[in-house]
Amino acid sequence: MLRGLHVHNFALIEDAAVEFSPGFNVFSGETGAGKSILIDAFGVALGARASSDYLRQGANSYWVQAVFASEEEGPVRELLAEQGIEAEEGELLLRRQVDAGGRGRAFVNGVQVPVAFLKSLGSLLVDIHGQHENQALLQKDSPLLCLDAAGGETVAALSGAYKKAYSRYQELKKQLLTLEKDGAARERLLDSCRWEIGEIKAAALKVGEEEALEKEARLWQNRERIATACGTAHAHLDREGTCLAHLAAAKQALTAAARYDAALEPHVQSMEEAWLTLEDVRQELGAYLEELDMDEGRAQQVQSRLDLIYRLQKKYGGSTEAVLAYLKAAEDRCEKLEKSEETIAAVKKELALCEADLLNKGKALGEARRKTAAVFSRQVLKEIADLALAQARFEVELEDAGTFLPTGMDKAVFKFSANLGEPLGELEKVASGGELSRLALAIKTCLRSVKGAATMVFDEIDSGVGGRTALSMAEKLSLLAGHGQVVCVTHLSQIAAFADRHIFIAKEARGGRTVTTLKVLERDERIAELARMAAGSEDSRAARETAAELLQRADKFKEAEK
Repeated sequence: MLRGLHVHNFALIEDAAVEFSPGFNVFSGETGAGKSILIDAFGVALGARASSDYLRQGANSYWVQAVFASEEEGPVRELLAEQGIEAEEGELLLRRQVDAGGRGRAFVNGVQVPVAFLKSLGSLLVDIHGQHENQALLQKDSPLLCLDAAGGETVAALSGAYKKAYSRYQELKKQLLTLEKDGAARERLLDSCRWEIGEIKAAALKVGEEEALEKEARLWQNRERIATACGTAHAHLDREGTCLAHLAAAKQALTAAARYDAALEPHVQSMEEAWLTLEDVRQELGAYLEELDMDEGRAQQVQSRLDLIYRLQKKYGGSTEAVLAYLKAAEDRCEKLEKSEETIAAVKKELALCEADLLNKGKALGEARRKTAAVFSRQVLKEIADLALAQARFEVELEDAGTFLPTGMDKAVFKFSANLGEPLGELEKVASGGELSRLALAIKTCLRSVKGAATMVFDEIDSGVGGRTALSMAEKLSLLAGHGQVVCVTHLSQIAAFADRHIFIAKEARGGRTVTTLKVLERDERIAELARMAAGSEDSRAARETAAELLQRADKFKEAEK
């Protein structure tokens, strides 16, 4: 629901802000005051074409800001989530700014977004029925959407079943295409897979092997340094007169002294342990030096093995674990390729069954739509007869699409004729802007219980009507407002009388310039404005009495519809 609109430096509007209420909101004012300009500004905030031609004389830029109440869930929330935008405190703020050079920026809740996104979001929030090119009825998918909405739960269930079958049908077609594409290169792919599998298996890789081999390779690379150091240490321990001989002599002397003083026994014991430890080191160093004379052939084997492991890791993954994982994937891929003929046959069989099922569901959906189209067309005709289109004809024509579409096997087209004896034609080719707006009102009235955009805008829908037709139009707009917010620009007092909020638009001179101003009218002010709209003068007593009667009648109608 639209909460507020703020327009700055847009055409005649220097700076104007207005708040909206739920239900029926009406703009009125003298011709040329800026009513349609305000609707144009609103459209810019919703992603419509923004031109620097709208810029107020002398200004550097203009901006339009629309504030909406945001629902907790639904398509609007889903679209916002795709862009990572949060609706803070249930509020949605759309802002569009354009400079004198025509460069513009769009924002949603302070986040800059592409204009295309703003337009998509705006289409979910608002239906605008005004100028011919902005009519929602002229959108390609509009007839089918209206028809399915009119079909209620029956068509919705059939449509849901069709879409589910269509989704599976598309999945199978894609799967078959991939399989057949792979099949065309099957032998080449199999050769490649088998080569890779053979190469990895032949290496017989083991997790942890690389670390052990690298340790052995390091030993070989530093063999001479190790041999020199260990040989020097062993020589110091092994030759006569070395530390072991001196330690043995010291131990023998201390043992003799300990015979006379038991306090020396611990020292004797320590020297004995030290001598044994050093003797063990001497013997182990000797054995180590004998083993250190590594076979150069073994060193080459180690390096060759490491080179193989590194090459496979570079080719198939950064580690032995990754290479083995690649092997498993290659084996699975090879198995699928070897069974591809069987798989293709199975998918083709399932696709044929799915296609037959989809055809049946599409026919059932089409039949339900045709029954709905006949009823819906009669309902719309009944509504437009009250809107000065008594001689008009209207049909929802269904055509066979000749293929499976995401929405069914049908294409829907609105056919219309405004005058007796004239043939039916496509809506966009035969209907005027006023006729389109009235037809939109009739269709919306028929579908008023169906949830759609929360706000509907009608720009001068009353053009060329009056009297009983105007009153009927006002009642329909009021009925619509009971199911969603309606914003209407009008010249007729009959329609304005039904408003829940009446906003007056006026032009005035300020600082040598013309500016447009907005004002929400209280009841007495409304009576004066309704009198002006009806009689051209707000001072006429009779016109004011008529205006008061219109308000009373509107109040009674709205009370009866609650």
